[in-house]
Amino acid sequence: MLTDFWTTSLLLASAAFAAGVLNAIAGGGSFLTLPALIFTGVPPIMANATSALAVSPGYLGSTLGFRPELRAVPLPRLKREMAISAVGGVAGALLLLVTPAKVFSGIVPWLLLFATVLFAAGPAIARRASSPAHGESSLAKWREPGLLVAAIYGGYFNGGLGILLMALYSATGESRIHTANALKNLNSLVLSWLSVAAFVLAGAIAWREGLLMMVAATAGGFFGARWSKRLPTKWVRVGVIVTGLVMSAVFFARSV
Repeated sequence: MLTDFWTTSLLLASAAFAAGVLNAIAGGGSFLTLPALIFTGVPPIMANATSALAVSPGYLGSTLGFRPELRAVPLPRLKREMAISAVGGVAGALLLLVTPAKVFSGIVPWLLLFATVLFAAGPAIARRASSPAHGESSLAKWREPGLLVAAIYGGYFNGGLGILLMALYSATGESRIHTANALKNLNSLVLSWLSVAAFVLAGAIAWREGLLMMVAATAGGFFGARWSKRLPTKWVRVGVIVTGLVMSAVFFARSV
């Protein structure tokens, strides 16, 4: 039993540390934390909630890094988007909590696959976001409804959330890539922390695993920020995509 405890702890800590590194370099950490928790016996819904807790500290550092860009955004817009993100994050968390465990287990492979495809499309989205705008986008009016949908998705399943938000801002006319990134980080922080708060109140967190993974993911983020200057991002992205596809295939096989 003691051996099992240390083996499980080592697996979870390693997955969380690697997830922190990935999130600091290219994103995709959820592809490691969620499967690791499920493989060690944590029920899928609790695993998803605990995974969200594990990676949540990283959003604060990312947001603080974009303070100048956020100060340039009109305060009413910031408040409005934060409120929308808060509502969506809580709604997504509540939706997860009322989803039957068997149903959620069945859609996990599809969510992982969707997040992997979204991650793979990241470079194309980034190129679109950094291209010059030609007047206001005709989709600008859909920014806030789209943000609500993205926030609900983020509260329900965090994988690929950042790329989804970047795609939203790009499509709705935000041509300043750093501003889009700043808003993405801020809104991810708000919806993630509030969804985690909902999970805590509902008793859906596996605390022993979650606290261990939170510490490991934070350490991974610290080292990942340093290693990001040395590792070829393209190689890391390929690794994340392969991991996502493998995890999706494994979960599809388990659901058969």
